[in-house]
Amino acid sequence: MSETETIKNPLAEEKIGRLMAKFAIPAIISMLVSSLYNIVDQIFIGQGVGMLGNAATNIAFPVSIICTATALLLGIGSASNYNLEAGAGNQDLASRIAGTGLAMLVVSGTLIAIVILCFLDPLLHVFGVTPEILPYAQDYTGITAFGIPFLILTTGGNHLIRADRSPGYSMICMLTGAILNTVLDPLFIFGFHWGIQGAAWATVIGQVVSGCLVLWYFIRLRNMEMTRRMLYPRSRYLKAILSLGMSSCINQIAMAAVQITMNNTLRYYGASSVYGADIPLACVGVISKVNMVFMAICIGISQGCQPIWGFNYGAGRYGRVRETYKKSFTVSLLVGMVFWICFQLFPKRIVAVFGTGSEMYFHFAERYFKIFMFLTFINGIQPMSSGFFTSIGKAKLGIVVSLTRQVLFLLPLILIFPLFMGIDGVMYAGPIADSAAACVAIVLAFRELRKMNVEQEERSL
Repeated sequence: MSETETIKNPLAEEKIGRLMAKFAIPAIISMLVSSLYNIVDQIFIGQGVGMLGNAATNIAFPVSIICTATALLLGIGSASNYNLEAGAGNQDLASRIAGTGLAMLVVSGTLIAIVILCFLDPLLHVFGVTPEILPYAQDYTGITAFGIPFLILTTGGNHLIRADRSPGYSMICMLTGAILNTVLDPLFIFGFHWGIQGAAWATVIGQVVSGCLVLWYFIRLRNMEMTRRMLYPRSRYLKAILSLGMSSCINQIAMAAVQITMNNTLRYYGASSVYGADIPLACVGVISKVNMVFMAICIGISQGCQPIWGFNYGAGRYGRVRETYKKSFTVSLLVGMVFWICFQLFPKRIVAVFGTGSEMYFHFAERYFKIFMFLTFINGIQPMSSGFFTSIGKAKLGIVVSLTRQVLFLLPLILIFPLFMGIDGVMYAGPIADSAAACVAIVLAFRELRKMNVEQEERSL
């Protein structure tokens, strides 16, 4: 790519702060809207169905994480490759990779839905369901499975839409489905008296509408070149997609593994505590959805910066890459401080939004918030740094950083600590894993930034 062609692209010339606002704000809104599918259901189910309904959505949550993992694997992998190749001037190759990614989003979503529907009950037992929660979990998970192909297409396709320089449309796709879900939830739950089934159908309808908007973009509104032949998956392109999407996927799969282990640990140790088995499951389900709001913002920052990092790294503009990382690091810390204050000062009020419960229910929720979420203010650094490595083509570093909190630190701790501390061990595992993961991410990221600085100085000699 010539210097003139590079300069014409706003990713190469606009101020970093303005670019981050242009791309990150729609990405954050899209991620928040995605989180709303689970949060809105949780609120209305808590108010209309009760604690067992909340617990059922927690049991079903690993399915949502698996879908997100698949969407990020293909969506971020495609978008990262697209921006890197476009930045290097290989536009035709970039479009072919995007076509393979889009086709695989449709195929993978269909296959996952079929597996969930065929093996629903065995999966729910693996996820940690209790006999009291089982009927609610069967209804909710069985119905929402029909929306999985559209959920994966929407989540993954939006990364490609942002990579195609249309962050506003990406936001509209997510926002439309979420608003529809929010309107239909109370209508189906309270108006039609469908209970937890109503919440599930509202979610599916919102996902279908969002997925159709994504399809419409690639049929009629795209900027990239896209022919029908480009939609046939090619193994060589898929390999490149999987390479750069793997870190985000592994992070989500690790979250699912931790969630399943957490559910079973809470069920086992909760049964022998004063709280019982169902209260911890319901509380952690609510708190994990609240934490999704914080993580959605941090991941949205990373996703918004992805085109900036990828294009400028591919074009050799390392100074802009470093500046973008440092600004995103600062914003992640500031956002974390705001949520840390809320989690420490208003835990009971936050949980009360999701329905009523016993005194023991609120007591456990308040302790879990204050202990497990104690280091929230640094939790945005790890996913943001993982996205940074993926965007610049450093797939292995992205995978290492994505594995740190969930697999290397949190998973062993929630298995070991309860052996000595009972159910409290789960709570104290959180801040230890958070601090260790943040340290690893910071060390690796700043080492990579120093390498870029040295390479740029050598080029200028």
